[in-house]
Amino acid sequence: MNRTSGTGAGSDLPPLLRFRNVTVETGGTRLLDGLTVTIDEGEHVAILGPNGAGKSSFIKTVMREYYPLAGGDVEFRVCGKDVWHISDLRSHFGLVSPDLQYTFTREITGREVVLSGFFSSIGLWWNRVTPAMEEKTDEILRFLDIDHLAHRQVTTMSSGEARRFLIGRALVHDPKALILDEPTTSLDLHALHTFRATLRKVAQAGTAVIMVTHMLSDIIPETTRIILMKDGRFCGDGPKEEMLTGERIGEHFGVPVRVREEDGWYYAVGY
Repeated sequence: MNRTSGTGAGSDLPPLLRFRNVTVETGGTRLLDGLTVTIDEGEHVAILGPNGAGKSSFIKTVMREYYPLAGGDVEFRVCGKDVWHISDLRSHFGLVSPDLQYTFTREITGREVVLSGFFSSIGLWWNRVTPAMEEKTDEILRFLDIDHLAHRQVTTMSSGEARRFLIGRALVHDPKALILDEPTTSLDLHALHTFRATLRKVAQAGTAVIMVTHMLSDIIPETTRIILMKDGRFCGDGPKEEMLTGERIGEHFGVPVRVREEDGWYYAVGY
């Protein structure tokens, strides 16, 4: 079932995303196949699917790295608009991914990582940092409880510490949504605990969290809606409690599985 209208807090505003019949191909390969979905402002959503489902391609389409095939019944809107200047569009979303973290594996401090978000750059180079940018950066560092790490080189940080600075970088423009692509890759238990707490703090502060993952345990308790994805299609969409069942998840991933819930967190066991 593809959902055609969201249920988020921003019901008086245009939807954050509205896609209808969005198909994406590159090099003759179909990556997304007729996606139809609406995500409202303020919704905390998880897009869940196996590797190769098309999740990262969906993110690239949201960020307009990919464009849908033209057609008479295609809708491709963000915040009610279908035509955007790319820099304006991308300020509406904060993206965190392992690929982005890899690009920051260089001699740069955590504070510079956050400041670079104002320029969509990797480092500061010759960009002019204003007092307002400095003030905003200090506010974010304190909010995320990473101000004590601000002057440490990223190359000396753990994966979890560096990823929290990427969240800070993503928040500099007060985005409408934080988009996370497989965000817990390479995190140990301590880093995972801290990272989860950071995401929950961001969600509770009012920034929508769109989680793209193949792991149930990545889905924070604030998430209310699950979209299942496979083979470039959305194949299920509904409230978390209805979607995260052993029967649904087992069928979706092709394994016998039990789903356990504990304090708002969901875990797949028995496979």
